[in-house]
Amino acid sequence: MQLAAQEAKAWARLGDRRQVEVTLDNGRRLLEAMPHPENLDNHFAVDPAKFDFYAMDCYRLVGEDKLARTLAEEVLRVGTDFDGTDRSPMRNAEARVTLGVTAAREGDLEQALTMGERALQGERQSVPSLIMTSRELAAEMKRLYASEPSAQDYLARLHALGQQKPGFLPQ
Repeated sequence: MQLAAQEAKAWARLGDRRQVEVTLDNGRRLLEAMPHPENLDNHFAVDPAKFDFYAMDCYRLVGEDKLARTLAEEVLRVGTDFDGTDRSPMRNAEARVTLGVTAAREGDLEQALTMGERALQGERQSVPSLIMTSRELAAEMKRLYASEPSAQDYLARLHALGQQKPGFLPQ
């Protein structure tokens, strides 16, 4: 099932929405045929919430913003304790980046900046997948808001972070 999810992400990076759908459908069928995992803390166990996380990435990458946003909100709902503590900090960080990307594409710079900042404030910032999704938000900021002072400030902070963590952002 995880291979199907990774394959779907690869198709998404290639921009092939049809193959993304086919592969996600195959992965969902595989997941539904499996018993619910007993230990959700096991990194190799795949539960419906993890599958939604993979699908969220795919839909963000192919520009299906409504689906990506809906899944990001679900990832955050499932990954946050009643007191607001992140139960799944990495998933939640990427969900916030997804919300930032979709907000940027919809013309909501303020929300995009808020979500981008919140994603970077969480734990485990150095994980490569968070770096990759942060690059996506940076690219949208440059493409859509290059002349906006608040976007320039955000990009400057990302650039400074990139100086501390080589490879964080493209030049």
